[in-house]
Amino acid sequence: MPWIAGQRLQSGKYVIEKGLGKGGFGITYKALQVELNRPVVIKTPKDDLSHDPEYDKYVERFIKEGQILERLSQDPHPHIVGVIDLFREGNIPCLVMEFVEGENLFEVVRRRGALPELEIVDCIRQIGEALVVVHQARLVHRDAHPGNIMLQSNGKAVLIDFGIAKELVPKTLTSKGIAGNEGFAPYEQMIRGSREPTVDVYCLAATVYYAVTGKPPTTSQARKLGDTSLTPPKQINPSISEQLNQAILKGMALEAKDRPQSMEVWLAMLEAPKVMPLPPVEPVYRKFVSSKAKLNSKAIPYQRKRATKSPKIIPWGWLVGVLLSYLFIGFCLSVRYASSWVLIITVAVIVAVAVAITVYQGKAMAKTINETVEQLKGVVMLAIIAGAFGFVPIALIVAVVVMLGLPMIMAIIVSIYSGALVVYKCGYELRKSFSKFHTFLILVGTSIFGLSMGWLLVFNNIRP
Repeated sequence: MPWIAGQRLQSGKYVIEKGLGKGGFGITYKALQVELNRPVVIKTPKDDLSHDPEYDKYVERFIKEGQILERLSQDPHPHIVGVIDLFREGNIPCLVMEFVEGENLFEVVRRRGALPELEIVDCIRQIGEALVVVHQARLVHRDAHPGNIMLQSNGKAVLIDFGIAKELVPKTLTSKGIAGNEGFAPYEQMIRGSREPTVDVYCLAATVYYAVTGKPPTTSQARKLGDTSLTPPKQINPSISEQLNQAILKGMALEAKDRPQSMEVWLAMLEAPKVMPLPPVEPVYRKFVSSKAKLNSKAIPYQRKRATKSPKIIPWGWLVGVLLSYLFIGFCLSVRYASSWVLIITVAVIVAVAVAITVYQGKAMAKTINETVEQLKGVVMLAIIAGAFGFVPIALIVAVVVMLGLPMIMAIIVSIYSGALVVYKCGYELRKSFSKFHTFLILVGTSIFGLSMGWLLVFNNIRP
């Protein structure tokens, strides 16, 4: 008869707390391991099977697989319930396992309805990896339905309650409902007690079907013996991916030969498709492409340079202004019969100022020039009149000297300043088309030529 709450086993080592469930072959109890004060699960064969002619074979298989599970627990897997002990209480074999806190998948779906694809795929992948280990130990769970998958609050899924010795169908019982959960087991397990890994593939795929639709799938027996087809899960829940839909249908193929033949193969169907890398380039083609690239790297920049190169534009108006400005400066320097060495020093200073302003385009110098121009507000009207003729600096100098009657030294200073201003503007325009060196040569050459011509004109006219 079944054990009752408070019953002690193994001389008080375990104390039964309550029964957890009863199946076709066995009963599970929640008990307390007294020494460690922790809850455990104890599984035993059903008492009324003791009169079955095949009972001894069933017990032998129960013990043998219990021993394998116990060895498997020596290297515990995080998603497989651990086996703690295997003993006999009188004539009843007992398997002691860890008690896993949480809800089973049946309870979760009943409470929440259909689960999101990402959530259930992560859970099933954990259970599938556990079954890979089980299969490597030459075991088949045969009962991986939602009731035997525990979900913990930290997202961990644990496979519990191995269907030990279910290939032995006691003659005292009918086959219905005792060789696996009817809604999730393939027909070959229900009828023949198959122990192939494809049984677990079918059961786990059916579990995913239930989790993403919230409805149990059509039973394998109804599909095999009746005229009933399996409704694709995507028709019930259109939000799931076609990839998951196909993985479920392939795993639930009615015939075992049409399913993936291992759990690893089926799990691969759940993974996202990977982008295949491009094939390596053949050496001959790579050499050709490399040579062509080198050729283009030489030819294209040259062509681009020729196509985009700006034409050389000389600001003739400003350049003529530079020439006339320094012509007038040369005239002013020569009008008082300046000696040659004074002229040479003056030319050197003028050229240095022109080069500094033009070549380096200094912002400070430009600011100083602009501020000085602002101070010459007294000759604004003269600047406007002179601007009409295009030679602003020369017109300003002549106007200041003639109309205001400034001394010759002032005329020289103003002329030098005005010349520097014209050089600055001309240099700015030249830099748009020429390098610093070319701009330097053009301005210095024009300035020296203008100074020399202005000095020679006056000197030749006053020579006796």
